[in-house]
Amino acid sequence: METGESFDFIVAGGGSAGCVLANRLSEGGRHRVALVEGGGKDDWIWFHIPVGYLFAIGNPRADWCFRTEPVPGLNGRDLAYPRGRVLGGCSAINAMIYMRGQAADYDGWRQMGLPGWGWDDVLPVFRRHEDNWRGAGPLHGAGGEWRVEQPRMRWEILDAFIAAAAEAGIPATPDFNTGSNEGCGYFDVNQKRGRRWSAARGFLAPALDRPNLTVLTGALAERVVIEGGRATGLVIRRAGVRQVLHARGEVILSTGAVATPALLERSGIGDGARVSGLGIEVAQHLPGVGGNLQDHLQLRPIFRVANVPTLNMAYRSLLRRGWMAADYALRRRGPMTMAPSQLGAFTRSSEAYATPNIQMHIQPLSLDKFGDAMHPFPAITTSVCNLRPSSRGTIHARSPEPDAPPLIQPNYLATAEDRQVAADAIRAVRRIMVQPALRRYAPEEFKPGPDLVSDEDLARAAGDVGTTIFHPVGTAKMGAESDPTAVTDARLRVRGLEGLRVADASVMPTITSGNTNSPTIMIAEKGAAMILEDAR
Repeated sequence: METGESFDFIVAGGGSAGCVLANRLSEGGRHRVALVEGGGKDDWIWFHIPVGYLFAIGNPRADWCFRTEPVPGLNGRDLAYPRGRVLGGCSAINAMIYMRGQAADYDGWRQMGLPGWGWDDVLPVFRRHEDNWRGAGPLHGAGGEWRVEQPRMRWEILDAFIAAAAEAGIPATPDFNTGSNEGCGYFDVNQKRGRRWSAARGFLAPALDRPNLTVLTGALAERVVIEGGRATGLVIRRAGVRQVLHARGEVILSTGAVATPALLERSGIGDGARVSGLGIEVAQHLPGVGGNLQDHLQLRPIFRVANVPTLNMAYRSLLRRGWMAADYALRRRGPMTMAPSQLGAFTRSSEAYATPNIQMHIQPLSLDKFGDAMHPFPAITTSVCNLRPSSRGTIHARSPEPDAPPLIQPNYLATAEDRQVAADAIRAVRRIMVQPALRRYAPEEFKPGPDLVSDEDLARAAGDVGTTIFHPVGTAKMGAESDPTAVTDARLRVRGLEGLRVADASVMPTITSGNTNSPTIMIAEKGAAMILEDAR
């Protein structure tokens, strides 16, 4: 094994969180920082054109192409589990939706014994790096690295859906990021003048010229070096060569909720019996590593419509496709600027919930799954997900080899509560689709099918059609000292070890009520401040 350089901080993972950490930890030039990324550079055109997710997801140039184990709650199906394989990580291939979640999410973390993580604590952190089209104010920031803009295209059918949602009791809202995201409206997006604005573009690019920042791509993190109860380095594999990077200060894991628990286990950190079973010496027994997996399972009701344009039919025309390309080239507008979902709605599946517990992603198109062709008829998709599932899954290392895909078992729909919410969520969509505002478009349910009405039938249909919406969190969760399943503390330090932290979506104790990318960036921002504070 080659001996590499020494750094003050080594950041494993150059995704959404890692780009923030690299920027903040290298500011001022005081600390020498290494950013280690297993994927490549974001130098492919489809990382920057918003509709590029269609070509990136499932492509090994951009995606680690993980798959789950067969999921009992999905009637034995396994799923593709995309994760970004590039600087910027999932922010380079995701839906670009800017969403913080609900104030109650973070207040819930604080009430779990995690001081500093309540809504009033994290709101200034969100504002610190935000560059919102609304400008600076009590709820939003301006001039930061994380650009937030309005979508650059509207659709008649989506405007009608807003009106129908209001008729069904879901009011229109101009802003989902006030602490309450209840309502229906167009999503804000992480774009800049019609181009995707990833964490690599926003946070890493401005720091690349700093002499104290080293960025290594194509470098797989094999394991953390633990000596005498302290993290002292990171073993990486790059171009077939094993190398150890030395850490004078800290090693920070930001490889995400899928890769971080596997990296911890390969480092001897996790449930002792499981780690030993991999042939790895136990460095720290932490039984919670890889547990507590939470994700948003999306159900995709599809409705045929009439008398209105949708992308299904527009894309079938070569002439229209040429117009789309020209519109984007000349004005950075039109369908090529579209996020996967343009319109959102947050509401309650039943009166049992104090705050919205389901989210709808409405799209002026339909297909069986991403990667398939769009249907040959005009239609819209009204994806709906349970924001706070009670089911819990697991992610574990498959072997000591860093290139072995992890064992992913999301365990969707494992609880009676989640199956009930799934049934009620489909009914919530149906209530909107029969409102007067949509009547002229003659919506007709295509999937899952209007003949399915009972709780049992709808829950079974959810298992047949449900798929990930790409929001895995929680597999190295923060927790109070009294929580035996906690992996990290409120300052993101790995329990029982020095010099090792986790700063990514895996530390979330419970999933946020919405898209998880911007909360992950907030965690990295807050984590970097903690690391620098402790380094004084």
